[in-house]
Amino acid sequence: MKKNLFWAWVLCACNLTFAQETQKVEQLDSVFIDTKVPLARKNSGKVVVSITAEDLKQHMGKSVAEIVNEVSGIEINGSRSNDGQNLGYFVRGGRNRQVVIMVDGVPLNDPSQIANDYDLRLVQASTVESIEIVKGASSVLYGSGAGTAVISIQTKKESKKGLSGDFTSSISTNDPADAENPQIGQFVNHATINGTARKFMYNASFSNRYTDGLSAVAAPDGEGEFEADVFNSFSAKADLGYKITDAITIKRFFVVDQFETEFDDFSYVDADNLSTTEQLRTGGTFRWKYNKGSLVINDSHGWIERDIASSFPSQFDATSSTFDAYASYQVMDELTVLAGVNGNFSKFNSFSIPFGATDFVQNVDEETAKFDIIDPYVNATYISDFGLQVNAGARLNNHSNYGTHVVYNVNPSYGFDFGNNNLKVLGSYSTAYITPSLFQLHDPLYGNEELEPEENTTIEGGLEFTAGKDFRVSAVYFTRNEVNFVDFVTVDPELFVFQYRNISDEFDTSGVEVEVSKDFGDTFKVGANYTHTQADDRFALRIPEHKANARVSYTPDSKTFVSLSYLYTSERDDSFFNPETFVSEAVVLESFGLLNLSASRQFTENIRVFAGVSNILDEAYEELYRFQTRGRNYQLGIHLSF
Repeated sequence: MKKNLFWAWVLCACNLTFAQETQKVEQLDSVFIDTKVPLARKNSGKVVVSITAEDLKQHMGKSVAEIVNEVSGIEINGSRSNDGQNLGYFVRGGRNRQVVIMVDGVPLNDPSQIANDYDLRLVQASTVESIEIVKGASSVLYGSGAGTAVISIQTKKESKKGLSGDFTSSISTNDPADAENPQIGQFVNHATINGTARKFMYNASFSNRYTDGLSAVAAPDGEGEFEADVFNSFSAKADLGYKITDAITIKRFFVVDQFETEFDDFSYVDADNLSTTEQLRTGGTFRWKYNKGSLVINDSHGWIERDIASSFPSQFDATSSTFDAYASYQVMDELTVLAGVNGNFSKFNSFSIPFGATDFVQNVDEETAKFDIIDPYVNATYISDFGLQVNAGARLNNHSNYGTHVVYNVNPSYGFDFGNNNLKVLGSYSTAYITPSLFQLHDPLYGNEELEPEENTTIEGGLEFTAGKDFRVSAVYFTRNEVNFVDFVTVDPELFVFQYRNISDEFDTSGVEVEVSKDFGDTFKVGANYTHTQADDRFALRIPEHKANARVSYTPDSKTFVSLSYLYTSERDDSFFNPETFVSEAVVLESFGLLNLSASRQFTENIRVFAGVSNILDEAYEELYRFQTRGRNYQLGIHLSF
């Protein structure tokens, strides 16, 4: 105990993160997520993926999951299926519980989910301003769960004008491949009013996404079509802010999210099942910029309710409160100090109807199913004037169920400048700590209170070359080791007894990620990425060994934009539960490639029209065995602003 208190004291006393506050870093050439301070890309020791507001204009009408799915090293399983399909975050061979989702600076989670993960279906793409993604173990800055990636989403900010607003609406078909009569089946709408009145800031928005026409499960050949499963979501958000001084700003928000989705039975038969998720969330930001640094306090408090109406009806309600407070200070030209403390308080209840009964009874109580985490952390980035950069840090995890645990990160890089060109050599050694979810611990059927946390170690090495702002190419090799992996295992096949348990074996995943982008003046832009993932056989389920994305953009003038993209996914292993033999059987999903076209035209200062065709070749494919995916579909939309 004294040793643990000593480590806590050391980290709190250090409470410093070294990261250079770059001298007026240009926004388009800066990254934030890997150090929590703005940093010139060439000084970052990571290959950070930045999806800007301009990039998002190429993805109008898509979901956040579809957009992120085009990033190297990432496979969002289910993003091309029925909108209501559960999403699998497969990053570098990992699973949902190893990915942290952040919205406006705060890590979010759902304590009632099996993996404690946050559902990207609750985030409307039309509300997003930008997305930053860093891959690899990032537990030092982002806590338990950041084993393979952190996806940081920033929502749209208020205008600098006194009154501003915009409205976006699109209609699309939503059909599977080989549809005989294409029908309008998707409606996406977003409206916002925002502005700045002297020191007061406000932003109010509403978004809705409705899809029909696609079944969750595909009907077997020769059995006609299953009934379409509707997905309907909306989000309403209000932001208020006040600039106390030029250096101090406070903001608070309130958001309501909800979606309903119909789904079919896991036995691959058509059904009238319905899942409803509702979320209330509030929080905000305090930001103080002082002479040589800044102080930031972000907080978020969420209440989530899920209701599942099916042959196995269940209800869940969960609460989660998270805060992240950190301060930076520039010690010298090469050194800045940032340190912080991150906390999360989670609990959940669940209810089900016992066999033969008609009323819900509680089977998990929040008095038992809860945990608290309070972690001090320190991170250091040294940026020399001769090309060497070193980013290093440590965090002391303090978990109410598991005590204390130290994670750390060392990330050196070296940059060689050749005029406007830069070659960056990078490497990193980082650890992550993933505690079991409350569901895995306390679920009455499958839970196991003897579970131990999982530990991940990631080693990276790579190169990144940039030629001005017109050309960038990078290649990164990674290898990840997992210990104490939590798996869903069969305890007694004859009695159908299953449970979450730690696996004693160690598992390794390795791979390569290559990215390239080139601008040919202001007219043509070309970008592509390739990922090779060699996952252990136990983790290879639905993870492609080879995946590639390519995009060509053409801008003939300042008002017109055309983009052609191609996405390739190699064959994947999958398994399904055979309802006739009561045995899980292996199956191979075939490789596929999707060709997509999008275009937009600014007709007046306030009116822009956009259109697109997805899966132009109408290729039939599967993301999950027997689940339906989208074929060729058409989109038309309009954006109005004032």
